[in-house]
Amino acid sequence: MDYFKKLVNLLKMERESDKEAYLKQTANSSVTERRAAGLVWYPISIAGTEPSRGDYLTVSVERPSHQEISHQLRFGAQTVLFSNHNAQIDRVEGIISYQYNNQLKINIYTDELPEWCKNGKLGIELLFDDNTYNDMFATLKTADTLYKDSKEGNIVKVLTGINAPSFNKILTPQIIDGLNNIQQAAVNKILSANELAIIHGPPGTGKTTTLVKAIGQIAVNEQVLVVAPSNAAVDLLSEKLSEEGLRVLRIGNPVRISNSLTELTLDYQTSVHPYMKECKKLKKQASEYKNLAHKYKRSFGKAERDQRKALFDEAHKIMKEVAKAEEFVVNDLVEKAQVITATLAGANHYTIQNLKFNTVFIDEAGQALEPACWIPILKAPKVVLAGDHCQLPPTIKSKEAGGLGLENTLLQKCVLLYPEAVTMLNMQYRMNSVIMEYPSKIFYNSALNAHNSVANKLLFEGDSPLTFIDTAGSGYHEKLEGTSSTNPDEAVFLINYLIKLVEKIKSSYSKLDFPSIAIISPYREQIRMLKEHLLNSTILNEFEQYIGVNTIDSFQGQERDLVLISLVRSNANGEIGFLADIRRMNVAITRARKKVVLIGDSATIGKLPFYEGLINYAESVEGYKSVWEFLE
Repeated sequence: MDYFKKLVNLLKMERESDKEAYLKQTANSSVTERRAAGLVWYPISIAGTEPSRGDYLTVSVERPSHQEISHQLRFGAQTVLFSNHNAQIDRVEGIISYQYNNQLKINIYTDELPEWCKNGKLGIELLFDDNTYNDMFATLKTADTLYKDSKEGNIVKVLTGINAPSFNKILTPQIIDGLNNIQQAAVNKILSANELAIIHGPPGTGKTTTLVKAIGQIAVNEQVLVVAPSNAAVDLLSEKLSEEGLRVLRIGNPVRISNSLTELTLDYQTSVHPYMKECKKLKKQASEYKNLAHKYKRSFGKAERDQRKALFDEAHKIMKEVAKAEEFVVNDLVEKAQVITATLAGANHYTIQNLKFNTVFIDEAGQALEPACWIPILKAPKVVLAGDHCQLPPTIKSKEAGGLGLENTLLQKCVLLYPEAVTMLNMQYRMNSVIMEYPSKIFYNSALNAHNSVANKLLFEGDSPLTFIDTAGSGYHEKLEGTSSTNPDEAVFLINYLIKLVEKIKSSYSKLDFPSIAIISPYREQIRMLKEHLLNSTILNEFEQYIGVNTIDSFQGQERDLVLISLVRSNANGEIGFLADIRRMNVAITRARKKVVLIGDSATIGKLPFYEGLINYAESVEGYKSVWEFLE
């Protein structure tokens, strides 16, 4: 089928761009540079080792220094343990099985730690992730084959636009406490669907709440698979589902480690399973045999070699027994779970690789790369997509592949194909109605309504919920720092503006109920600059626990009382880069509960109709200001 051939070709382009970017970062770069890029932990110390599943050895490591550097090492990633003594030779590959803060565990395919671990400093480096791409390619091939199977392939035909989705008539719709009418309708649409249902959840409309209730209705009678593209989204759903009283099994390594979330993980539930006591005894015994074998490491006589081999053989024999016992434990846990949660790629985890479900839920489907979505989809005849295609799309490394269609998500395609499968939630519980109105008009056909509890909420009495501060003519020009844009004068202005605003609102709040604040910008270098200024402000340091600074992309799914947005772009050519993707601004504006402040150059951004309309809207609600009003 051409549909999947096209996806395969686009994915090949994406993999090449991704690999090229990785090689560019790593080729001819020092370990210090790779560490700064977040690809390496160096130096590390080994905290311990233990025998693991199959013939793997689990090595626990810690990062004692350079802990402030953000990194990309995550659960499931392919990595290499190396020594700086001879980094090209002294290296062994493995997979990260656990990561939290400055600790991680790596499973390496070897009997024992290599001898070179005693020489020089050790490090862990991220390798290019071919496994996930291979999983996606294999899945697309399977989907293409299933398409030709009239029975098994029905879900494939529906999602590719060949067969329309069907629905059963619900004689007595479910009435669920805590949901409004449209949320109830969304749950009933899901229950009535045979192949496909979609929850379109604009900002603040309670998509997660609705999803959790729908999953709860289905999980009473059958096991459900729930996935999302990011670990953070999976964590949120896992916690909420557990709070509903459901037995949740979280496959993979959560990003947000809280006690309640840790207890949902496969690792934790395996460790407290009654059968694991015996496994631990056997593992200890295997370790002892291996330790005895190490005594013969430097002895080369035949008797010593035979003894060493016998000890390793015995350790392997014991570990095979352990593997069988652990397999039983995992199968037992998987079987008893009502809901299994994982990332899209995590749906191919060895513990659930061959499992089938009746229903799979994909949350944040607007940010999910389509080839990755097919991994969980092929496990069930029915899929529920939830998300908002009017917010940020998936991250695509290949501009060419993105332009040719890889950026179009399955959610986008299905919303256009099957409006009868879509329920759009339209009551929002986050924003003041003035903040909501413009995004609602542009992205949601003015369908959003602000709930009474939030519609008129202000930071303080008489305040304006939406302000656009125009820097046109001020000389606040953008600069290029590497590949990222900055606007140093705009950054200074934003911090000074926030200082005055904080001084103003201090009298209305105590330290306990002080408003939460987000400073956001599309550009990473601008964020770095804003963070520096924030650190140097004595007044704002007093309130640092209430202030978050990050890119727009990093704030999707979050909300704050006050949001300040630095738009950065100011040039004579009217070039606005990826500000032209107005979905990014939809995310930025709709993070705010009580007040949003946008700072930008109308002469540059106003050439795009979206920003011209936004500036006009700000004027209509008496929120338009010139930067000169604050400089006089």
